[in-house]
Amino acid sequence: MWTQTLGEFIGTLILILLGDGVVAGVSLNQSKAKDAGWVAITLGWGLAVTMGVYTAAFLGPAHLNPAVTIAFAAIGQFSWSWVLPFVAAQMLGAFLGAAIVWLHYYPHWAKTNDQATTLGVFATGPAIRNYTANFLSEFIGTAVLIFGLLAFAQGKWTAGLAPTGVGILITAIGLSLGGTTGYAINPARDLGPRLAHAILPIAHKGGSDWGYSWVPVLGPLAGGVVGALIFVTLP
Repeated sequence: MWTQTLGEFIGTLILILLGDGVVAGVSLNQSKAKDAGWVAITLGWGLAVTMGVYTAAFLGPAHLNPAVTIAFAAIGQFSWSWVLPFVAAQMLGAFLGAAIVWLHYYPHWAKTNDQATTLGVFATGPAIRNYTANFLSEFIGTAVLIFGLLAFAQGKWTAGLAPTGVGILITAIGLSLGGTTGYAINPARDLGPRLAHAILPIAHKGGSDWGYSWVPVLGPLAGGVVGALIFVTLP
């Protein structure tokens, strides 16, 4: 099982390196991808998830997301005794992935004076700050994610194609539901990089918006469990 935990660390690192990387490329000044837009970001995140799953799947289940791990445990498809190690590995992988993004784009931070743009590379934020609505957005997006993952597991996908299906699902969620909050739908995806933003000596950075940080953690956790429970109640 420790090998599977290592897979969670590696896969989440790749997920965040490529996911936060596309946001940095689109957002930071003097990047060649500057202003490529929301479609580039959603496609980039979909591919980031696909690559993260592929790089972790040879070692374990490739959850890469505490909401997935806890939801699967809630319906008896994962051992509760391994939830904490998996979540810790996911968080560490997310933190390190974000730190590598900082290094990769190192000269661009000094060229980007907008603090919200810099934070947006690492962490999600609402288009309209309404905590109830923001929580609901994360809840719904993650419920759709978990329901879809369970459907894939029961369907006709071959093992080799399943990560591609997951990437398509993430892209669909981003395009359709992501405009409200930036669709964290993964507590590690937001909290790990937010911690990196708070700790790293990033040029021109401001605060890490800890007042909002509970939304992309609790919303996905709650939505994931509900999505899983809805799935198992179906005939």
